[in-house]
Amino acid sequence: MQETRADDPRRFGTLGGVFTPCTLTILGVIMFLRFGQVVGNAGLWSALLVVLLAKTITTLTAFSLSSIATNTRVEGGGAYFMISRSLGVEFGGSIGLVFFLAQAVSVSMYIVGFTEAAIASFPGLSGSAQTVATAVNAAVFLCVYVGAGWTIRIQYGILAILLLSLVSFAVGSLGSFSPELLATNLQSRFADGESFLTMFALFFPAATGIMAGANMSGELKDPARSIPRGTLWAILFTGVIYGGMALLLAGSAPRPELLSSNLIVRDLSSVPLLITAGIFAATLSSAIASMMGAPRILRALARDRIFRRISFFASGSGPSREPRRAIIATYVIAQVGILAGDLDAIAPIITMFFMVTYGCLNLATFYESYTRNPSYRPSFRLTHWTVALAGALACLAVMLLIELTWAILAIALMAGLYRIIARRRIYTAWGSVRSGTAFERARRELLRLERGSYHPKNWRPRILAFTGGMARPRQAVFGHWLCSGRGLLSLGQVISGEVEGLVERRRAQEEVLRKFILDQGLQAFPAVVVSRDRASGIEALVQCHGIGTLRPNTVLAGWSTDPNGAAGFIESLRTVARMGQSLILLHDPGGQEVNPWRAPRGRIDVWWRGKQNGPLMLLLAHLLVQNAAWSGRPIRLLRVVPSEEAVEDSKAHLTELLRQARIRAQPRVVVDEDSLAAIKRTSANAAVTLLGFAPPGDGEAEEFLERTTQLLEGLGTTLLVHSNEAVELNV
Repeated sequence: MQETRADDPRRFGTLGGVFTPCTLTILGVIMFLRFGQVVGNAGLWSALLVVLLAKTITTLTAFSLSSIATNTRVEGGGAYFMISRSLGVEFGGSIGLVFFLAQAVSVSMYIVGFTEAAIASFPGLSGSAQTVATAVNAAVFLCVYVGAGWTIRIQYGILAILLLSLVSFAVGSLGSFSPELLATNLQSRFADGESFLTMFALFFPAATGIMAGANMSGELKDPARSIPRGTLWAILFTGVIYGGMALLLAGSAPRPELLSSNLIVRDLSSVPLLITAGIFAATLSSAIASMMGAPRILRALARDRIFRRISFFASGSGPSREPRRAIIATYVIAQVGILAGDLDAIAPIITMFFMVTYGCLNLATFYESYTRNPSYRPSFRLTHWTVALAGALACLAVMLLIELTWAILAIALMAGLYRIIARRRIYTAWGSVRSGTAFERARRELLRLERGSYHPKNWRPRILAFTGGMARPRQAVFGHWLCSGRGLLSLGQVISGEVEGLVERRRAQEEVLRKFILDQGLQAFPAVVVSRDRASGIEALVQCHGIGTLRPNTVLAGWSTDPNGAAGFIESLRTVARMGQSLILLHDPGGQEVNPWRAPRGRIDVWWRGKQNGPLMLLLAHLLVQNAAWSGRPIRLLRVVPSEEAVEDSKAHLTELLRQARIRAQPRVVVDEDSLAAIKRTSANAAVTLLGFAPPGDGEAEEFLERTTQLLEGLGTTLLVHSNEAVELNV
């Protein structure tokens, strides 16, 4: 559960908390050290297209970010917090870990960029690149470790230096601007091994700074106001700068210089020292922003206790609750990135991590909007589910086009983390969009089912099993077996008494029944009703339980051996039959005293006595053997005839019946004038016997009970079946 503190300071506004960190992160190392390479390879038109495509994806994502930020109270953790509260703990945990790693590795990228610029400016450092990068990483770590308040304040000075350096570049490049040179740099001429996609992959990390402000969400005065305004203004402001830089680079430097010089921006500047200062400021500020953002994601993830091993990082330090433990972890990961790779190797990896995060953020907004959840009421209006879906699909498409292998690995990593978290069944105190998605999908399909016409081919068991709460678990398990993952099972219970005095008991009993279903691993729904007597309660549940075409079509109950309740039992059978439901009565001598999941050994016997009940009985036997506990049990389709003359025709009839039904069973005809004796003799050792019956009419109750009780003596587990629906086997 997300832990919040009343003393957590929320002290930053839109300018300092969102716009400035976003702008400084976007206008970073790629702009100064690699944008010339992008323009040189892609030409002006394609370079502008690269910028436009990147900005389109980040703008769509910013719309989604703004929608979620204005729809809920945003705590610490930025994108992780928003995704986890929308898509659930599995998506949130997966994204949180991946996004933290992306931010931590970003620190490496910015510091490696700083080191490149430092070595180019001071050639004497060329032999100690990793030493310089390590020292800078330590300096960034110390700045952030001191506290976010001090770091935020120095950003204004860094932004001023950055803007002065851009003015210096603009003045210098305008002085050497040539329309003829611009004309030669309009079209693409990619170097060997380069393409539009490689240039996009190289540039896109420059656009990923849009989360820098959201990462500080726990320390913003008004996240719902600051995140949308600061993020969108930063995207627009930096988009104009990148577009202008592309135009100036294309018109001020020949293509070979654009491709060969990582410091072409400085070479064109009117005051090169300002560009050097700008590069240092941009790379350091981006590294600082990522070093500040990543620990806050890790702390939020640790507080939610999704991964127990990182709970160490949940606590804060000092009066401002700085996540110093997480800052140390970020520093270590950044140092590993510095020692392991260069700028060109790191950038595509970061692109994949950010793309996954952006895609999930768009997906969260899509689901929130598309399912029309009443709780989804963002004050940010510039979005629609189609916009969010377009953002999600664009992220996926770009991932696959840039580098298929890395995209597959990133998606596989997400899927693996999702599965690990899902298997742990973590309880969270926040809601997610998944229930809303399921509701909307169910609503649509229910209406579709309601409008459709029934056909016997589509018959499925929808069983209402009366289990007496947890008193008769065997009936619940048999209902589960008969549904066999192909139908719906509800466990019904009747509480006798007056509704007014038993409301709380009904609610509590429903929760007990729901827990029983969960503990037993049943695929079922609880259904508890309060009624003056048991018979009335059964009638109420049979009539009213379910919705539309998903109302129960079959009632499963235990065979009553109580002579005092015989009249009520028979009357209930008649009522259920009159209302159109089929009936299954379970006789299971000794079954309640053993493990309810134990399936008896032996075969399954189905006694055919005509098409009234026979098709349903045979289909129920087939459904039984679809369960692992019954797999491999032979089914026998049996019939009693009074003489040998009828054997051949009867067996042929049963064989043809099975052929048309496409159910694997053994046909067998038993010759005996006493059908009752034949059934008891033949099925004495069966695992389960299925027999058809008809509810007795007026005045036949005693005879029915006596005859059926006599039949059941000597038999093991028995299902008495009365079919009230058109069930056909040859469809």
